[in-house]
Amino acid sequence: MSKVLQYGGVVASVILIAFGIGSIVTGIGGRDRVRDDLEREQIVGTPDSTIPNQLVDSGSKAEAFAKVMRKHTLEATGGKTYAQLPRYATKDGKGTNDEKLAATTDKGQPIDNPLRSLWVQETALTTALNTSYFAESVATFAIVMGFGLLLSGIGFLVLTLRVLRRFAEQPDRRRATSGAPALSS
Repeated sequence: MSKVLQYGGVVASVILIAFGIGSIVTGIGGRDRVRDDLEREQIVGTPDSTIPNQLVDSGSKAEAFAKVMRKHTLEATGGKTYAQLPRYATKDGKGTNDEKLAATTDKGQPIDNPLRSLWVQETALTTALNTSYFAESVATFAIVMGFGLLLSGIGFLVLTLRVLRRFAEQPDRRRATSGAPALSS
């Protein structure tokens, strides 16, 4: 049973090291993909953002740009969110939730409030940007955890090999302490 536990320590160490390397590689690949995808979109920070005239090519820049988009949308809607805006457009520009009071198309259909459409577009775009921020954060976490697993596996392997070497070097001492008769050579 002792040999099984000893070699089990080596196997566990190797598994920790493998998972650590896998986590690091996956994290780096994920972070690079997020950055490549963002760079491909060629989004540039607006002058009033925290990243003026900078290419949005990282998760943190994507988050910053999402914040300024929300700010601009709130400015365009008079500080109202999607849910606070009336559903339909009116001729006076105030909007209404009453279909009968809404401005209509040539076919008599009520016209949707264009400011609500602005919110739908803003929400879709900022969700994508915030998802990029989240994905890059998860990738960074995977890299950090990978290094933790790698170092733990190496440390565990060093300890396990040290114990195995100690047992291999002192067979007579083990037998003497276990109650078994020592063999002389």
